Amino acid sequence: MKQGIHPENYRLVIFKDMSNGHTFLSKSTTASKETLQWEDGNEYPLVKLDISNTSHPFYTGKNMLVDTAGRIDKFNKRYEKKK
Repeated sequence: MKQGIHPENYRLVIFKDMSNGHTFLSKSTTASKETLQWEDGNEYPLVKLDISNTSHPFYTGKNMLVDTAGRIDKFNKRYEKKK
């Protein structure tokens, strides 16, 4: 393993899946301006996720439609049949 290339500032961070509200606590080096109070009463930085293992079709076995930016509506509008 090369020396000096790995980050040293790991800290506990709350990750929140915005599609279903699932949260979990893990270590990360990512920066965040928001905080959230965890079950132990402490506040930790909050990182919002579009999709996680609780909402991804590969892990759930369900074909869920996650449209966070209106891409599907934009596609349908662009390619709808003209009358």
